[in-house]
Amino acid sequence: MKDGGAPAVALTMSSDQTRPVIVIVGPTAGGKSALALALAQRLPEGGEIISADSMQVYRGMDIGTAKPGREEQSLVPHHLIDVIEPHEPYSVDAWLTAAERLIGEIRARGRRPIVVGGTNLYVKALLEGMFDGPPADENLRREAAAWPVERLHAEVARIDPAAAARIHRNDRKRLTRALEVFRATGRPLSQWQSQWGAASPREVLLIGLEWPVEAINRRINARVRSMIAAGLVEEVRRLHSQGRLGAQAREALGYKQLIAACEGRSTLEEAIEQIGIETRRFARKQRTWLKSFRRHPGSIWLDCGADCAQDVVEQALTLITDRDATQGKAAI
Repeated sequence: MKDGGAPAVALTMSSDQTRPVIVIVGPTAGGKSALALALAQRLPEGGEIISADSMQVYRGMDIGTAKPGREEQSLVPHHLIDVIEPHEPYSVDAWLTAAERLIGEIRARGRRPIVVGGTNLYVKALLEGMFDGPPADENLRREAAAWPVERLHAEVARIDPAAAARIHRNDRKRLTRALEVFRATGRPLSQWQSQWGAASPREVLLIGLEWPVEAINRRINARVRSMIAAGLVEEVRRLHSQGRLGAQAREALGYKQLIAACEGRSTLEEAIEQIGIETRRFARKQRTWLKSFRRHPGSIWLDCGADCAQDVVEQALTLITDRDATQGKAAI
């Protein structure tokens, strides 16, 4: 169900505000959406799903984003799916604003919000809030654009060593932003970001799914094959021929590689091979940022090594019930 398509239930319905928002994170192809659907159906109060995927917001990008199908969306309300056209830009701030509103509305209906992570920055913003940085300084950006990137990196290293160590020395865009923040505020970007991550704005139960590398790679390979069989090539060709894919949408995994084939920069066979390679590479990057979520207070991590989806659902339900009981006692 698209954003705004929730059941017509009065928003004055009572709800238990002590129950935490459920946030599910894990690697791509790791079963996050399936777990969210099962929990939404089996929780006593019922749940509604909020997608935290930066590409599922785009209409028409269905197969390559592993978007829940019509059947799944008919079983449980889904939000922040199919909200804009793929030629339009979309920001983390726009997503967070919508997600905050939806969480309040779902709770007011007496149901449980379940956020399904796919985009690291979206989940991080929900858990920790947003750093409201200074506006762009076009004069500084023009100045920095004329510098060799080595000079830009050296300047950031001088004013903000922590940011310089974290940002790749050839990442001109992020280096420029670090310099911009410092000149506008007098404080390094790394200090602002440390303050941004100081506290969570709400009670959240974060459920992380853990997979052995070999097992998740097998699932990724199987997903790529199923997407191709389901018509991903035709989907990308259609969107590309219609000129509907904007700068952000063109960078989506699967779409970027197939666009190269559409434009004659690779063969179709090469593009399909690259989808698997880049998706496995993306999964490696995910393992790095998923580690940061372990610091979230009270997060729980489920071992998916046995590839037994039902066991994971039962474990999650037990943990949610126990956490709810604890929260309820604390609220008395």
